[in-house]
Amino acid sequence: MLRFLLMRIASALPVLAILSLVTFAIIQAPPGDYADYIKSQLINQGGASYAEADAQAQAYRKEHGLDKPLPVQYLNWIGGIVTRGDFGYSLYYNRPVADVVGERLPRTLLLALVCHLLASVLGISFGIWAATRQCSWIDSTLSAISFLGMTVPRFLMALIIVYLLVFQFNVSEIGSFFSPRYGGAPWSWAKFLDLVKHVWPVVAIATFGGLAYNMRVMRGNLLDTLNAQYVETAKAKGLTGGAVVMRHAVPNALHPLVMYQGVVLPYMLTGEIETAIIFALPTVGPAIVGSMAVGDVYVTATFMMVLSATLIVGNIIADMLLVLLDPRVRQFGEH
Repeated sequence: MLRFLLMRIASALPVLAILSLVTFAIIQAPPGDYADYIKSQLINQGGASYAEADAQAQAYRKEHGLDKPLPVQYLNWIGGIVTRGDFGYSLYYNRPVADVVGERLPRTLLLALVCHLLASVLGISFGIWAATRQCSWIDSTLSAISFLGMTVPRFLMALIIVYLLVFQFNVSEIGSFFSPRYGGAPWSWAKFLDLVKHVWPVVAIATFGGLAYNMRVMRGNLLDTLNAQYVETAKAKGLTGGAVVMRHAVPNALHPLVMYQGVVLPYMLTGEIETAIIFALPTVGPAIVGSMAVGDVYVTATFMMVLSATLIVGNIIADMLLVLLDPRVRQFGEH
């Protein structure tokens, strides 16, 4: 098992290196950088002339190494990460990138993991329920819910909920995790309930898409498994319907969902990011959009690298889970 894990990690490192190069190149592709943002601010808000603003922008660009060729900027950035764990300095936030990521990433990951757990538990349960009641009104209702969850864009659901909360229910506390009186207060049951009151739309929307996928895949695979020969044999031996489903059919129908774990964390992260942007929560999503808008390249590149790393980590976790379910995967991977 350890050898299998080490092989997966070793094969992931070159992929991560290529992703870092591609990410940095794509971010730098649009014209302009943070020095151009400073120049526009000096002209539009500071009243400086074009020549004065351009001179200050050039000085800023030289001071922070933005005037160097892109390959040199990339090597300096990736070299700092590898040798010192330094992800660069955020020009917009005026603090180390690691501090910006460390402040926002844990909240994002926690929300994504909560959404994943809810989507997995509810989706698999509903999928089993629908498959064991095929062609009933329950099956039709759950299939309709699954269809909506996989087709309606998450940002559209977020906009609808924001409209209802603000204009129909007069909710004013949008864009924060806590009410003002709980912001710096120690954790308590009341503070937890206040947190739930603020983040439930993001959790509900991100969960809905994952729930729909899990339910759809579980229903389809379980229907196929229930028609397998070994299931018929188990029924012939006198096992009850529930025992046949839970002990024989469900474990085998879970294989595709285990493979789905390789992409589920990035999927939940993007779902959280989309909805967090609409709700303006202080998580990864608004930070990515804000940093891209002003050309804060190191913040954007680091966040995109983190998202890429979650995809790789998710695939490694999926491989390990498949090994636990089916030892043949480990034997194949070692050859």
